Amino acid sequence: MFRIGFGYDVHQLAEGYDLWIGGMKIPFEKGAVGHSDADVLLHAICDAMLGALALGDIGKHFPDTDPKYKGIDSKILLKEVFKLIIDKGYVISNMDATVALELPKLRPYIDTMREVIADICELNIDQVSVKATTSEKLGFVGEGKGISAYATVLLYPKA
Repeated sequence: MFRIGFGYDVHQLAEGYDLWIGGMKIPFEKGAVGHSDADVLLHAICDAMLGALALGDIGKHFPDTDPKYKGIDSKILLKEVFKLIIDKGYVISNMDATVALELPKLRPYIDTMREVIADICELNIDQVSVKATTSEKLGFVGEGKGISAYATVLLYPKA
């Protein structure tokens, strides 16, 4: 039985923080604000994977009230969520994600993001789609105040 999950995440952008997206530190004057490293893309993917199996969300598994997750690398969170999926007897068919951000432009980093995600989730790179868009200067993303990401993941039972 196939299972589809959808994930969404958003973080404020501010000076004095690093900008982590897709497991990569992106050079920029602002970074994402959060309890962990605030990697909006990996958080959306985690939520999609958890949602596909009705396991709750990233906050349930890694609460921002727990000091052990303060500043944690979101690649570690993705690895833990991937282990949950495997333990439940499922594997990932593919994932598709979109990051919404006005600046910086992400095109130069997308292939490496795909490689990082594919490596963690034991996938071929052609099973991982990452896209970037702007919000045409509309809303908090368009005003440069924040970043958002959306992800969809298809799981199927391990044979």
